[in-house]
Amino acid sequence: MKSLGIIPARFESSRFPGKPLVKIGGITMIQRVYEQCQKASSLTEVIVATDDARIYDHVISFGGNVKMTASNHPSGTDRIAEVASAVEGFDIIVNIQGDEPFIHPKQIEAVINIFEENENAEIATGVKLIETQSDIFNPNVVKCVFGKKGKALLFSRSPIPFLRNEEKENWSIFNFYKHIGMYAFRRNTLLEITKLPPSRLEKLESLEQLRWLENGFEIFTTELPFDSFGIDTPEDLEKANDFLKKT
Repeated sequence: MKSLGIIPARFESSRFPGKPLVKIGGITMIQRVYEQCQKASSLTEVIVATDDARIYDHVISFGGNVKMTASNHPSGTDRIAEVASAVEGFDIIVNIQGDEPFIHPKQIEAVINIFEENENAEIATGVKLIETQSDIFNPNVVKCVFGKKGKALLFSRSPIPFLRNEEKENWSIFNFYKHIGMYAFRRNTLLEITKLPPSRLEKLESLEQLRWLENGFEIFTTELPFDSFGIDTPEDLEKANDFLKKT
């Protein structure tokens, strides 16, 4: 089974323009993500997907593999689908966030391994046990509920499930899980879901994975021991540099 990791990277960002090219410890974020992906033994190849010549030229400069895409894609999923549709020979396509410079290779390997263990899996992703109570109620931390076999039942920005008989300060007695936003798809599934129109629940929660669930696609999860560390704002960049100094 051959797996292709694709890293969507946009220069334009309302909160942090030029984010892929900012430096963390002297190395750009996109290069850090790319090099972490190359350490994942399950990935056959890694490609950066961008619509910006500056990012394209930079990836070429450090010896990376990069493809130019259209500039009007509404999501990273649509951007990687353009690349996946043009590249043959891969069974699994992995959408790797371009703003997670410290992504652990074993996170990628664990998500891909879902397809090795379940031949019926169409989409795979990761979850992580929530360890901070405030994250349970933080709408920027997406929660996931899944069944005994790991199949996702629902994603929400709200705390799910709702603990009806417990005061909220006691909710940490239950194991809540956050969604780690990396997806792997069977190639044909990826090309199919990007043809679907936005769905009702997706619009309400601003979570595109709800479109897939609403249309009958199954999403399998695996519990990851490593958390994600996304860079969304310049303030996050300061935290990333502090993190790097401690490692």
